Amino acid sequence: MASIKNIAIIAHVDHGKTTLVDKIMYHCQLFRENENTGDLILDNNDLERERGITITSKNVSVNYKGTKINIIDTPGHADFGGEVERVLNMADGVLLLVDAFEGPMPQTRFVLQKAIDLGLKPCVVVNKVDKENCTPDEVYEKVFDLMFELGAEEWQLDFPVVYGSAKNNWMSDDWQKPTDSIEPLLDMVMEHIPTPEFEEGTTQMLITSLDYSSFTGRIAIGRLQRGTLKEGMQVALVKRDKSIIKSKIKELHTFEGLGRKKVSEVQVGDICAIVGLEGFEIGDTIADLENPEGLKTIAIDEPTMSMLFTINDSPFFGKDGKFVTSRHIKDRLMKELEKNLALRVNETDSADKFIVFGRGVLHLSVLIETMRREGYELQIGQPQVIIKEIDGVKCEPIEELTIDLPEHVSGKAIEMVTLRKGEMLSMEAKGERMVCEFLIPSRGIIGLRNQLLTATAGEAIMAHRFKEYQPLRGGIPERQNGSLVSMEKGTAIPYSIDKLQDRGKFFVDPGEEIYEGQVIGENSRRDDMTVNVTKTKKLSNVRSAGADDKAKIVPAIKFSLEEALEYIQKDEYVEVTPNHLRLRKVFLTEVERKRNKTI
Repeated sequence: MASIKNIAIIAHVDHGKTTLVDKIMYHCQLFRENENTGDLILDNNDLERERGITITSKNVSVNYKGTKINIIDTPGHADFGGEVERVLNMADGVLLLVDAFEGPMPQTRFVLQKAIDLGLKPCVVVNKVDKENCTPDEVYEKVFDLMFELGAEEWQLDFPVVYGSAKNNWMSDDWQKPTDSIEPLLDMVMEHIPTPEFEEGTTQMLITSLDYSSFTGRIAIGRLQRGTLKEGMQVALVKRDKSIIKSKIKELHTFEGLGRKKVSEVQVGDICAIVGLEGFEIGDTIADLENPEGLKTIAIDEPTMSMLFTINDSPFFGKDGKFVTSRHIKDRLMKELEKNLALRVNETDSADKFIVFGRGVLHLSVLIETMRREGYELQIGQPQVIIKEIDGVKCEPIEELTIDLPEHVSGKAIEMVTLRKGEMLSMEAKGERMVCEFLIPSRGIIGLRNQLLTATAGEAIMAHRFKEYQPLRGGIPERQNGSLVSMEKGTAIPYSIDKLQDRGKFFVDPGEEIYEGQVIGENSRRDDMTVNVTKTKKLSNVRSAGADDKAKIVPAIKFSLEEALEYIQKDEYVEVTPNHLRLRKVFLTEVERKRNKTI
C-alpha cells in the first residue's frame, strides 16, 4: 500500500494559497515540460478568474518521493466558511499560509480555529518574504501567540515552519537564505503531517462534498476512514437524523493530478469520489450494510444575513433571460442548497418570493452572479441582518473588522466606523500604513466598503469575520442621499440629462432604455425626486437643433453587483438579468409609492 498524506491549505484571502498549489504541481511534474498551463490553475470557473479569489474548494493530488499527497485548496473569505469547514474533515493536517508583511489576519484566525478544533496538525508557511518591510520572525511569533490564544494543544503548538515566496518558487528554513525550489516545504509535509491512522472495523466514510456530472448524476466525495470500498458493493447510508437507506456503489474514482482515475477498490485514508449512490446529502455516512455505524456529521456556522429573492416583474422582464418564472428560481435555489451548506432558503406567503439566508453579501452575490450567467432573471431586496432573541434580549451579529490603510486618512476611516456603532480595539503602524481593528455590527458593514474606498482614494483594505451575537446597538445612519427616479418609460436623452446634472449623479448613459420607477441616479438632497430624462428639445423655427452649446455629460456611475446590493434602500430592488443590472423602486408609479408610504 502506498502511503498517503492529506493536507488542506488554509489562509486569509490573498495570502497565496492557489499560487502555492500551482508551484507544488509544477514541482511534482504534473504537466509535460512543454505544457504551459498558466497560473492559478485551480481557480477554474469564470467568476473565480475574474475576481481573483477562490470560491469553491478543489482537490488535486501529486506524487512526491513515492507518497501520494492529496491537496485541498480552500477559499479564504469567511463568507465561504461553510466550504472550509466541511473539507477540513478530509485532511490530517493543514498548511497555514501567512503573509510575511501582514501577519495573521481575521480570516487566518477563522480558518485556524476550525483546524485546531478538529485536532489537525498545523505546519506554518510564512509566504511573500520578498515584500519590502516584511518581518518574517515577528510573524512567526504572532502565529504562535494566535495558536495559543485559540487553545491549541502542546503537540499543535510545536509546529514546523518554512519561509519563502510561492510566487518566486522557493521555500527555505531560513528566510535570508533563498533556495531554488519548494522542496523544503514538501519535505516538511512528509515529515510532520501524520499518515492516516487505520482503525479496525467496518466501512465508514463521511460525505464532505458533492460533484455533479450530466452523465452519471450526483457524485459523493469524502475520505475513507476505515474498512474498504469496492466497485459494485452494497452499502448503507446513515443520514443526519440516523435513518438508514440501502444503496449500491456503481463506480469508484480516486484523485490523480487534476483529474480522477477509475479504480476497483479504495484504500483507507484516501480521498475518493463515488458514483451511483442515491438520495445522499453532505454530512451523511457511507457505512457497512450489515451493521452500519454513523460518523459525527458536519456542524456548520449559522448564516448572519438574508435577502429577498423574487421574480422579475419590471416592464423589461424576459428580454434577456431564459429562466424568469418563480418555479425556475425555486428549483435553482433548491439545487444550490445541496452543495452550498451555509445557505438556507425559506418560502414566504407569496409563491414568487423567497428569503435566502447566507454568510454575508459576498456569499449571496456569488450565487446571484452565477444565476444571472446561467440565464436567470430575478430581483433582490436590500440585505437584512438576522436578529435573534437571546434570553429575551434582541441581539444582532457583531463582526471583527480590520482596516489596513494609509496613515494620513486613518482619522476619516475611524470616524466612519464609529458613526456606524463600531468600537475601536487597537491601532498599529506598519511602515506608512495603519492597521486598525474594530468590533462593529454586521449592519454597519453593509455599504461601508464603498464609502471607505472613496474616502481613502481606493487604498483601504478591509477584512471582517463574524464573532458573536450581542445586544442591538441602536440605529445606524443609512444612505444620506435620496434617489432620482424616472417618471416615464423611454430612452434617456442627452439634452435632458444635461439639464438635470446639477440635481445629482446619474447611473444611466444617454441612449439607454429606462422605465417608470427605475432609479436612474442619486439626488444631491435627502429625499427622492422623480425626473423626466426622456424629454427631447422642443424645436421651433426660432430654436434650431444645433444652435445651443454642446451637452457636456458626466460619465454615468456603474455599480458592481455587491455595490448595488449595498447601495439600495428598503423600498428598492436590484433587477438582475444576464446583461443588465438596474436599480428600481418596489412600487413603480408615484401614486403607488405615496399610497404605500409608511409614516
